[in-house]
Amino acid sequence: MKRLNKTIVISITLILIMAIYGSPCEAGKTVTITDMTGRQVSVPTDPDRIICLGTGTLRLIVYLEKQNKLVGVEDFEKQFPMTRPYWIAHGRDLASLPSIGPGGPGAINKEPDLEKVLAVKPDMIFITYMDRDKAEALQKKIGIPVVVLTYGPFGTFDEKVYESLRLCGIILDKQDRAEAVIRFIENSRKDLLKRVAGVPEKMKPSVYIGGIGFRGTHGIESTETEYVPFEWVRANNAAKKDSQKGHLFVDREKILSWNPDIIFIDSGGNDLIRQDYVKKPPFYHGLKAFKNKKVYLLYAFNWYMTNIETVIVDAYAVGKIIYPKNFKDVNMDKKADEIYAYLLGHPLHEKMENAFGRIGENPSYLP
Repeated sequence: MKRLNKTIVISITLILIMAIYGSPCEAGKTVTITDMTGRQVSVPTDPDRIICLGTGTLRLIVYLEKQNKLVGVEDFEKQFPMTRPYWIAHGRDLASLPSIGPGGPGAINKEPDLEKVLAVKPDMIFITYMDRDKAEALQKKIGIPVVVLTYGPFGTFDEKVYESLRLCGIILDKQDRAEAVIRFIENSRKDLLKRVAGVPEKMKPSVYIGGIGFRGTHGIESTETEYVPFEWVRANNAAKKDSQKGHLFVDREKILSWNPDIIFIDSGGNDLIRQDYVKKPPFYHGLKAFKNKKVYLLYAFNWYMTNIETVIVDAYAVGKIIYPKNFKDVNMDKKADEIYAYLLGHPLHEKMENAFGRIGENPSYLP
């Protein structure tokens, strides 16, 4: 009975909200698209009022230079602003928009705050990682087109994100920009691979990345076998020796046994590693990378899904450290600004450096 009463209250609330604010979708030109769940959805052509729900959705709209169409943002977007370069670039304007609900990882594949969503009168909703049936039910309940997007698997780079960009480009009349963004990413990857082509495997130093974020921040034991910046420069990732694939929590004894030539530190876990370094120096002194000061800082790129621009920046930093001759023409300050400016509209390397330290440099606690 209590559950029935709650359902009735929610239904009445939705009716009242729509009566006050009016129907968000007005008649006009529409286009029928197939979203990333395979649903056929009729959406307004270049809608004036959009919202982004779910992990990574807002980033894609910024890549397409359509953040001016947003009429609200999730509360989570306003937290930890320095972890997402798109917010560093545009947070001043985005922060002034009204709340459309809490958002965050806990909201994935769940019904959003309908009252707040309807209050901003969106013409349509972009959302990531919602099941087909749930998206269809949400759309029927509120009478607003719901388009589901994806980046592919969590925590890595997958070309599924290109399909999402193209889909957004069709809806927002930014097809040319979507193709340009995809071309920029692919050209960056091709340039990186071209620079390292022909380097014999036996000439490659062994490398390791520690401090990878995975449902929270972690220390030196948190790593990744398919770490994208390593993949894009064909690095000799020591963690690939492990039988498991993907994200790993590895024993310290295993790190000592690998004893990589170069260790990279993810900025997300850098503070934990700094504290651990002070508490347990014998472990770190047992690693030749620390003894030889071959330890370098990279920027965390998995914050509310993948900051693709930071993946590219990290890959160039890794390449410059592992293969200095092949990347001698690359100035990291200029390269980072080029990448951030193209994808996000603003050069950001100084702000990133002020927040996390200088990319490709020894962490501050290394003597």
